[in-house]
Amino acid sequence: MYDPTVARLTYRALLGRRRAAILFVLPALLLVIAAAVRMFAGADDQVAANVLGGFAIATMVPLIGVIAGTGAIGPEIDDGSIVYLLAKPVKRPTIIFTKLIVAIAVTMVFSALPTLLAGLILNGNGQQIAVAYTIAALVASIAYSSLFLLLGTVSRHAVVIGLVYALVWEALFGSLVPGARTLSVQQWSLAVAEKVAGQGMVTADVGLPLATILLAAVTVAATWYAGQKLRALKLAGEE
Repeated sequence: MYDPTVARLTYRALLGRRRAAILFVLPALLLVIAAAVRMFAGADDQVAANVLGGFAIATMVPLIGVIAGTGAIGPEIDDGSIVYLLAKPVKRPTIIFTKLIVAIAVTMVFSALPTLLAGLILNGNGQQIAVAYTIAALVASIAYSSLFLLLGTVSRHAVVIGLVYALVWEALFGSLVPGARTLSVQQWSLAVAEKVAGQGMVTADVGLPLATILLAAVTVAATWYAGQKLRALKLAGEE
């Protein structure tokens, strides 16, 4: 289910000069914000939770997920170079699974690690806030990567759709419409963080059992469907 050659090509595409520069911007900004907040406000648990929840989980993680998830396969489909990969003796679900692993790894490195560092800068992991939000970032990375990889497989406008979901659905509707929060990867990941952090430091609108089920279901369903869509692609001469 994992092909090293596909993984190497995907890493090379995702960590190319242009895309890597974009991936570094948000983590660097988070660390700058964390250092500035610590300098001016001192070590405050609630402030730390607000910064990590409001910027890291609500903005940075989904945006990096969009870049990594869609970038793992979308450009290859758009420019037609995917045909060279599909012509190789590699099963198409294996291609999807390998690209998903790469997208998850990249998203985790560029989101969870900076979240942990920012949390340590903000309050030294008081009330387990840094660890809680790091776990939330890790969990969210898996779900976002699978969702956005699926978008990259089925649509040429995957980046736009991903940005609409991340910035409009989760950030806007999620803050205004209570029912929309149930269908939010952000809220599912916060449910996990809520169990780790000190009491009252993290709040989620979805219970942990439901959040766990939804995270697993979305990840499995998106990965399976992406594999089916890639399997349906026809190369010249296959018909």
